[in-house]
Amino acid sequence: MDKRTSLTEVESTGASGGVAESKLREPAVPSRKAVKKKSTIAKLVIIGVLLVVGLIFAFCPMQFGFTNYYPFCSKESISLGLDLQGGVYAVYRATQTDTENFESKMEGTRSSLESLLVSKGYPEATVVREGEDRIRVEVPDVEDTSAILDIIGEPAEISFVLDSTKETVLTGEDVVGAQAFYSANDGGYVVSLELTTRGQEKFFEATSNHINEKMSIIVTIGGESNTISSPTINSAISGNAIISGNFTSESAERLANQIMSGTFDVALELKESETISPTLGNDALKYGLIAGIVGFVLVIAFICVVYRMLGVAASLALLIYVVLYLFFLAVLPWIQLTLPGIAGILLSIGMAVDANIIIFERIKDEYRNGKSIMTAYHAGFKKALFAILDSNVTTVIACVLLLLLGTGSIKGFALTLLVGVLLSLFTSLVVSRMLVKCFINLNSYNEKLYHLKRGKQYANLSADATDASIMEVMQREEEKKKQEKEEKQRIKELEKSARKARRTQEKGGEQA
Repeated sequence: MDKRTSLTEVESTGASGGVAESKLREPAVPSRKAVKKKSTIAKLVIIGVLLVVGLIFAFCPMQFGFTNYYPFCSKESISLGLDLQGGVYAVYRATQTDTENFESKMEGTRSSLESLLVSKGYPEATVVREGEDRIRVEVPDVEDTSAILDIIGEPAEISFVLDSTKETVLTGEDVVGAQAFYSANDGGYVVSLELTTRGQEKFFEATSNHINEKMSIIVTIGGESNTISSPTINSAISGNAIISGNFTSESAERLANQIMSGTFDVALELKESETISPTLGNDALKYGLIAGIVGFVLVIAFICVVYRMLGVAASLALLIYVVLYLFFLAVLPWIQLTLPGIAGILLSIGMAVDANIIIFERIKDEYRNGKSIMTAYHAGFKKALFAILDSNVTTVIACVLLLLLGTGSIKGFALTLLVGVLLSLFTSLVVSRMLVKCFINLNSYNEKLYHLKRGKQYANLSADATDASIMEVMQREEEKKKQEKEEKQRIKELEKSARKARRTQEKGGEQA
């Protein structure tokens, strides 16, 4: 019998005439090779120190001199959405959808609304499209919500009309911007108008021919027109214009806002608006965090009980995953955490645990079928790789589609889930693998430590008895693959030479 491939041998027991029993005998194997325990322990110590430092920076506020450090999980580091920190939102609908270039006009209107809010000191405001004819405006963390509603109140159509001829000189399409400021030359607050090139030409022509006449600024809201100002034309205006009068700071700002609300490419009507209390968001965030912490602790307890040291490795990898996740939530500028976003975080944590469970079950199967702990570890990660990649790739595709086609909170959910899935792949396939290998290097002969169990036919094999034979098989497989690769390369070269010879022969026949 070939000793290299023999795993079993029939051995007779008992007195003469007794019944023969089949018993699995361990093959002769070389003594266990020494493991570099010192380097393994050093790696674990370094990983532990880095993890503790990461947890401190993730959860503990600190003060360096006069500088306050806010951890990754704080409100100061992570941008919170409207539903978590309160604010105001409004939804607008286009009144006419059959106009020419409607899609580009809607996008221009969205951009104008966003620029208006940013210019008024609300850089956290988000303005997104909903469907084909709706625009949603969200301004989080607002103390004076009435001021926001005054700015983004029902958009209007604006027109500059000569009182004498009733001729419309300018419309909102000709106005780029309007801003209120204090002018010492004019002795008070004024409103400046920035016009397009075409608007400047029309304005110069009208003001040149109608000096000392009045020009009314008319705002139309919901079909009702209202004259908000009737300045007198003092001179021909060739560039941008200034509206002066007995303005206060508030009235000048209100006039500038009304003018800007009429510069949109598409006429909008307010369909829905609501103020959200910060208290509601704080409670939702608090209970969401409590649920996440409780679930996280239960998951760690479960995998540690079921998989023992494998579960400990997965738990450490999961802690590293949480620290990295919080770090990316804090540094990525386009992530704004919302309640659906928290759901995406919890879901991705569950998927990270699922990946580890798939790997550990593969390791248990390999060990049950006769492989050593170390070999089962290598085979388990290798065979689980494609199953984990397939499941996560489908999730990534779904997240990308939600980002492209979704709006508002749906995008927030998709973005946090996408970041979580990519990080879970890294921690499951890289960090978990490194930690498990470190533990096995320290002890590769105690199956109970990893909650592993042999199958009946391999019950008498020790935990690392088959290392030598398995390594030999793996080496033979690698040599076989190498030979097959060389054979394919040789066949390709022969086919290439044959094609070249045929072309040469055909070319020689044509010349003849």
